This record gives sequence, structure tokens and C-alpha cells, in this order.
Amino acid sequence: MDNKNRYSISDQSIRFLNKYLNSFSPTGYEREGQKIWKDYISSYVEKIVTDLYGTVVGVINPNNSPYKLIIEAHADEISWYVNYITEDGLIYVSRNGGSDHQIAPSKKVVIHTKKGLVNGVFGWPAIHTRKSLEEKKPNLDNIFIDIGAFDKKEVEEMGVHVGCFITYPDEFFIMNHNYFVCRSLDNKIGGFIIAEVAKMIIEHGIDLQFGLYVVNSVQEEVGLRGAKMISHAIKPHIAIVTDVTHDTSTPMIDKKIQGDIKCGLGPVIGYAPSIHKKIREFIIDTSKNKKISFQRLVSSRYTGTDTDAFAYSNKGVLSSLISIPLKYMHTTVEMVHKKDVEKIIQLIFETLKGINYSKEKFFID
Repeated sequence: MDNKNRYSISDQSIRFLNKYLNSFSPTGYEREGQKIWKDYISSYVEKIVTDLYGTVVGVINPNNSPYKLIIEAHADEISWYVNYITEDGLIYVSRNGGSDHQIAPSKKVVIHTKKGLVNGVFGWPAIHTRKSLEEKKPNLDNIFIDIGAFDKKEVEEMGVHVGCFITYPDEFFIMNHNYFVCRSLDNKIGGFIIAEVAKMIIEHGIDLQFGLYVVNSVQEEVGLRGAKMISHAIKPHIAIVTDVTHDTSTPMIDKKIQGDIKCGLGPVIGYAPSIHKKIREFIIDTSKNKKISFQRLVSSRYTGTDTDAFAYSNKGVLSSLISIPLKYMHTTVEMVHKKDVEKIIQLIFETLKGINYSKEKFFID
């Protein structure tokens, strides 16, 4: 591969990633993160559109081709809702997305109110008090938040009410030069990846043979909803989705069930009914030709990603999935390897460069 076209994460890109990951983007309330993403990508696209629920689309070549290709990630992170306030001023919660109740005890939280952010913690009884034969474990019916209020009235005076959303405040850091660590890497790292692909296309002056729609979708964590809406609006011919997938090299994961995937070994190319063979094999051939290492993963009936939403929308969309290995999904210490991030950006960039509709005939065969 020509080294001048090889992607490497710059200091400017790291500053964007840091700001983007540290913003709050819970499902249904993605606006803060979307504004940061939109401001960054605006320099690398010709047009930006935001739909009713907050999905942001940057477009390159909007009028130069009848063919439309989407590269997509989802912008929302898991969170909690205030569900019940006791008379003693303690707060019980409900999930917003796949929040893990087992990691909650002793975590700091922020509750988002009209009066501003309210700090709190997930409390948990001290070990000295848990003497029963059957030790209590964290469950949705027993985890609770303490904001230091004396009673329910004081909670309400702080602006907290049923329906306020709750997020973790843990921030981005780089571990040992190799790993990016943060909450919400699922899937803001995907938003970073597609923004960097758009940046490469513009900086390298690539003349695409199609309209490219760079899509940062909302509400994936609760049913792929943003992708469903935007697919009907854009009506793309191809969708290349990027999301995270499990690093299965860590303890307590069965590789016979979850596959054999490891951080640092490259992007993961998916196999599933919603993934079209033609575009998948084109991506694999591109990876081999450009000497970009990759891994393979079978998702059986469905991928659980926005790929499924695009594939079966409209009259069908030629869809594929390129994932990035992630450790500790849906925790506050999600981890991805820097080399995997760079390789997936390179792979999507090279794939887009190589697509020529008059040659490949993706829409005729």
C-alpha cells in the first residue's frame, strides 16, 4: 500500500475523539454528542442533514450520481432513567438500552435535569452487613442511587423527577499507548471511524463514483430505530455499517459460541443472512489486496446491529458489517486497540475507492 495513503490517527483526531467520547449521548438524547460530531465532519462534506429524531448525515457528491452508498455508525450510549423515588430520597432506575445492573454498585452517576447535572452514586450495602447464607447480588429491583438527599421532597427540589435520564461520567483515556478506554466506545468509536473516512476522501481528493452518505444514527440500542428511519429517507443502494463486537480472548467468554476475536488483530468482517455476499467478498478482496489484516465472525440469524435495519428496508439494501473488537462491552471501561481503529478506517477508505459501478454492476446482477 502507498504509505502516503496510509491512515494514522493524528493529534487533531485524538482531540476530536476525546471531546466526542466525553459528551453525553444517551438513547433518545443524543443531541450533545451529535453536535460535536456534526461540527467536526462539516469540513469534509458538502451537505449536512439532521432528521426529526437527531440522526445526522453528511453527504459527499450529493448530485453527481444516481447511486447512493451509506457508511454508518450509531451515536447513542446506554443509560438509565429515574423510575421511582422513595420517601427517604433514594432513586430506583429503569434501563435505557442494555445497561448492566451488575456493574452499577459504587459507580458515580450524573442525573440530567432542567436545573443542570445532579451528582449521585449507586449505593450498595457494606460487606459487613451481608451475612445471610445467600449473598445478595445486584439486580434491577435492588440497585439504587443516592444523591445525598434527606427525603423525596429534597430530591424534587434538586430538579430530579421520574423520567430524568442518568449517565456515567467516566472519561476517555489512552492506556499504555495502545488502547482507547471509555464508556460509550459502543459505538461512538464507529462515529469517529466514519468521520475519519470522510476526512481521508476529501484530503486525498478521491473522485467517488456515487453519492456518499456518512450517517451517525440514533437509537440503535433500543431497536435499530434511527437506521430504520434514515434508510427510508435516503433509500441507499449499499450500506457499510461499522459497530463494535466482542473481544472473546478475555475470561468467561466461550469462543465456541461467541467466535474467536481478539483486539489488535484487525477489523472483523461479518457473516449473517443480512450481510450480502457480493459486498462482503468485495471488502475481503480489498483487505487482501491492500494487505490489511482482518478477522471473521459469524452472527447466524441476525447481527444485532444497524446492518439488519438497512438490509431489510425499502426493497432491500446491499448491506455489510465491518466491526471493531471491543473489550468489556456495556461497561464504563470499554476498550479498543488503536491499530484496529486505524485499520478499519483504512479498509473502509480503500473499499470506497475501489467501487466502480460501471465495472462492478452491483445493482444489475
